[in-house]
Amino acid sequence: MRGRGPYKSRRELAGMREPGRITALALEAVEAAIAPGVTTLELDAIAERVIREHGAVPNFQLEPGYEHTLCVNVNDVVVHGIPDDEPLQPGDLITVDCGATIGGFHGDAAISVVVPGGDPETAAARQRLSDVTRGALWAGVAALAGAKQLGEVGIAIEEHIEAHSDYGISEDYIGHGIGASMHEDPPVFNYRTRVMGPAVKPGLCVAIEPIIHAGSIETTVDDDGWSVRSADGADACQWEHSVAVHSGGIWVLTALDGGAAGLAPFGIEPTPIPDR
Repeated sequence: MRGRGPYKSRRELAGMREPGRITALALEAVEAAIAPGVTTLELDAIAERVIREHGAVPNFQLEPGYEHTLCVNVNDVVVHGIPDDEPLQPGDLITVDCGATIGGFHGDAAISVVVPGGDPETAAARQRLSDVTRGALWAGVAALAGAKQLGEVGIAIEEHIEAHSDYGISEDYIGHGIGASMHEDPPVFNYRTRVMGPAVKPGLCVAIEPIIHAGSIETTVDDDGWSVRSADGADACQWEHSVAVHSGGIWVLTALDGGAAGLAPFGIEPTPIPDR
């Protein structure tokens, strides 16, 4: 890992901006294409095209044994879903997880979308799951802005979930540090932990990613060896952003506005990372 333990230098922080921006652009293009009848392989091709057009490489393809740009998790698939040629159905809940690498650094983010149409009650339930999960993400990012220790992020995420639902928080899949590798220390928990983790100070870059179950948090793995599915068949949802802490504040690397819209309800204004 580069930098001083989990902390990046100012030069490294500056290098984190472009892979985050490209990841955000890829997800923006994918979100615009989500519709009934579209396949997740088609979404995968869109993301790869955007990433490569900007001179970057899909970092998921660098994972041993994985050949796609995206992980796409539909309905009860929790994480690591493989793109395929099955058309999306009206009312499906799809999580799209994406990453790009350029200049020796990585970006990683995920969005969730309810495909238009379908049974109104089912679609509404899935939209609520997505809204609560997204809210938990931004509660965690906002907590990072004023935290002394990283564990405060998990507390904020858990409190948000508890205040707005009876959903379950995955204990098997958590956030992580990010930088010269897509997955680095420190772990970023989505719930309270006894050990509060490292100090939050300039140079810390983390991927915050609440993964939330509408039912039980127990999972199974499909025969493909990748796709993790809710054991009870209930829907699951993930939202994720890569976030940098620097001397001027925080910057959401995988949001094109740096996180301004998501942080506004918390009264927090993100600060761009300086060039050096």
